[in-house]
Amino acid sequence: MKSKNKEESDFNFFSIHMDFVKTEIISLYDIYINSSIIPGRERFVRIYPKGEYLKKSTLRELQSKYFQLYLSEDQRTDYLKSLVGNREVTDEEKSKVIKDSAIKYLSTLFNNKHEFKTELLSETIRNCRDVVESIVDVIKDYSINDLYELVGKLSFHDFYTYDHSINVAMYCIAIYRVLYKDAPKETIVSLGLGGLLHDLGKLKLSTSILNNPGKLTKEEFDEIKKHPGFGLQMLLEVKESWKSGKIERCEGVDIDLTAKIIHEHHENFDGTGYPRQTVGNEISIEARITAIADFFDAITTKRAYHEILSIEQAVDVMSRSVGKKIDPQVFKVFLSNLKKISLSARTKFKIADDFDPSSPHEKLPLEEVQEEKKVENFGKIIFKDDSNSD
Repeated sequence: MKSKNKEESDFNFFSIHMDFVKTEIISLYDIYINSSIIPGRERFVRIYPKGEYLKKSTLRELQSKYFQLYLSEDQRTDYLKSLVGNREVTDEEKSKVIKDSAIKYLSTLFNNKHEFKTELLSETIRNCRDVVESIVDVIKDYSINDLYELVGKLSFHDFYTYDHSINVAMYCIAIYRVLYKDAPKETIVSLGLGGLLHDLGKLKLSTSILNNPGKLTKEEFDEIKKHPGFGLQMLLEVKESWKSGKIERCEGVDIDLTAKIIHEHHENFDGTGYPRQTVGNEISIEARITAIADFFDAITTKRAYHEILSIEQAVDVMSRSVGKKIDPQVFKVFLSNLKKISLSARTKFKIADDFDPSSPHEKLPLEEVQEEKKVENFGKIIFKDDSNSD
């Protein structure tokens, strides 16, 4: 064991909220302070060791002595496990910490200034698996409405991909749990990991295209269409490295399931998607779920670029893509998990055929359509044109 006051300057550290430290248990992590008063010259010293019983009175004493507590980055997973099990912390507070952890891992991967390395992706998968496991535990009883409200309370960041990917992972988990109530946790985690990394292939695209909120040229959109294939290839390289023993395998992840999501999440149900124009049930169910989660979050979550749609408006717009972009049966399941929404007034808009949920937009590419006088029954919710009603 390391000495109690040993300087730990060789590790990366992150600050923690003192109220989120669980007490009256064996501590799952070491607790540090920054003993330096010189900015940029941090000196982290351990003041409480992992493995000792942490009393509430001890934490209060630490709070009275020190302004801020820190943990080493290599113990972030242990911190998340402790946080998720802490009943004194709200789901919103837990989700903010989990989201910050996900952003840490995603930004390390996407902001890497050096050539892409399979080892880095493997490490990101391992770290993100732990994040997704925490998400699964926090939102285990959430409906789509509950999740929509939770997402709305979480802050968003400058880089669209991070927030959107985290939201997609959460919606994927919620929808999948309605479809498969007894699914094993490893499957749910692998699905959520696919949602979190669904745009992995964009790592190989130009940032000038990715960050362009305007309408893309045909050439630019053709480049965008390459990202599912890039993402698949990157996952296959990780899988091969695990198989050969070059990199330690990440347990608890079905890499093939995650790869399917990354490769197929832009396939449309009618075969007009990309990269392979796969049709209907030939698209994996996990990718079809991700497509709906991707679509829903893109039009309901506030961004700097555009205004958002309400749940009612979003469902109405999405209904016009049923059988085209999205799977009718999965959409039924999605709707069955929505509660107490009114759909009496229709928007008369559909989303443009070239809409990419993962790209920023100056405004949502909505197109006005002629309202048809018909009834579309999607499970428990009925849409109808009441223009001739008494």
